Amino acid sequence: MTATSFDDLTVATLTEELRSSGYIADRGLATSLLIAMKLGRPILLEGEVGVGKTELAKTVAALYGRKLIRLQCYEGIDTHQALYEWDYARQMLAIRTMSDSQKSGGDAAVDQLFGDKYLIERPLLEAIRAGDQCVLLIDEVDRADDEFEAFLLEILSDFQITIPEIGTIKAASRPIVILTSNRTRELHDALKRRCLYNWIGFPPAAQELEIVQSRLPGIGSALAAKVVAAVNTLREMELEKTPGVAETIDWVASLDAIGVEELTEESAAQTLGAVIKGRDDLEFAKNNLSEIVTGL
Repeated sequence: MTATSFDDLTVATLTEELRSSGYIADRGLATSLLIAMKLGRPILLEGEVGVGKTELAKTVAALYGRKLIRLQCYEGIDTHQALYEWDYARQMLAIRTMSDSQKSGGDAAVDQLFGDKYLIERPLLEAIRAGDQCVLLIDEVDRADDEFEAFLLEILSDFQITIPEIGTIKAASRPIVILTSNRTRELHDALKRRCLYNWIGFPPAAQELEIVQSRLPGIGSALAAKVVAAVNTLREMELEKTPGVAETIDWVASLDAIGVEELTEESAAQTLGAVIKGRDDLEFAKNNLSEIVTGL
């Protein structure tokens, strides 16, 4: 499917297409995504860790046969790590070769030192050049600093960059752009204004069960339902890290991997590492297995 064919896409059709690819989206999320795709606007997804924000970008890329280009944000990331860098090692080698050639009287052609041959594309430049052949995922943008966030404003507005040695490179068409945030800090209003917005919370138990069954179709419904109920109980407890849907899927898969067909205190204790990711939380969970497993 090409970018222009989104004109005929409906919320119901998009929801079903996502479902067929194993991603269960509620109507609000499907609507926001459809608008973003039709208008060529970035979409910002906020929510707890493990609720499917990153997975949505992967699913959309696979669904429409586009390359997924991922920019993983982190503290201290700078513009060169996101845009481009020069291959200084190859440039120095070329300079040395040119110098040796001149000394020996050779008349070898001199390559342009600042051209595509020596340009290392990073995710944003790669996405600008790929245009509507890609899905650009800017993951965990809240982990970057204010300066980098301000830099993103220009990219998301114009989808063009200027490389002093080459000139301006502008996207011929816009990629689908999905930003994610775990809300470790509040993003600036200016960035939010550039984007459509959707909050992805923990799904209702029935929807979470559907998600698990779509991801693990061979799993028994009784086991999946019991694990979903147990994870929802864990979410109501005072844990340092609340388990997300990803942990629910991992827990069910782990139980299945050791041949368990029913969630008991014993099998839960053996596999808690799939859903609990901290020492204190693990000890707390072990001391409350009866409550977790029975949901009482």
